[in-house]
Amino acid sequence: MNSPGEPIQLESEVTDVIQRTKNVKSVRFRRPKEFKYLPGQWAFLTVSSDEGQKTKPLSFSSSPTEDYLEFTKRLTGHEFSNAFAAMEMGDTATIRGPNGKLTLLENHKKICMLSGGIGVTPLCSMIRYSTDKELKTGIILLYSNRFEDALAFMDDFDEMQKRNPNFKVIITITRPSSAWKGLKGRINRETIEKKVPDYAERVFYSCGPKTMVDTMVAMLSNMGLPETQIKYEYFSGYLGTGEESGQ
Repeated sequence: MNSPGEPIQLESEVTDVIQRTKNVKSVRFRRPKEFKYLPGQWAFLTVSSDEGQKTKPLSFSSSPTEDYLEFTKRLTGHEFSNAFAAMEMGDTATIRGPNGKLTLLENHKKICMLSGGIGVTPLCSMIRYSTDKELKTGIILLYSNRFEDALAFMDDFDEMQKRNPNFKVIITITRPSSAWKGLKGRINRETIEKKVPDYAERVFYSCGPKTMVDTMVAMLSNMGLPETQIKYEYFSGYLGTGEESGQ
């Protein structure tokens, strides 16, 4: 048995497949009892394709409170993505992990999570964990996406808001349809000041493409938040300097 955060390698079988949106898919794997991880961590997933074995780092969108391991990916048409999209119940894959240092810290009493697109996956893991454990941590998720029909996990977030009085999700769409009545545009300083008036008291978590995360970090710094209140991870499709994982 590994301790939380200690990587191991295992072969696991697909137990469920969920089409979250037209271009976002979740695959659930059997979770051995000995596999331990922390909410927000990621693992290397190796799947079979016509071109051979393909490996990519993916965040867990499941919570350590659940008896399965779930990975969620935006389908891009690349080799790994196509192999991931083709997975069916009974297929097997290799999982090597967990990895990553961006995890939910229970001593943070107030958190604001900033996410763009599929960067929401590790945050979903953290929110599930906080909800299942009935933590008192106040969590606001600011979730930005291009189109409203591209929002993943909305049914889950709606259900968790009902179960968890300390969790709130705020959606903003950058290319909304004429029917969209919610917030429009990217996450910016004005959005945070208006929707998160106690932002100076919160620890910020940000996940997404490197350009988006760097913009968020710079903005938060300009708003006067110290480094100790800014936690982030890049989703860049490869491992490199710092904490990076691909989606």
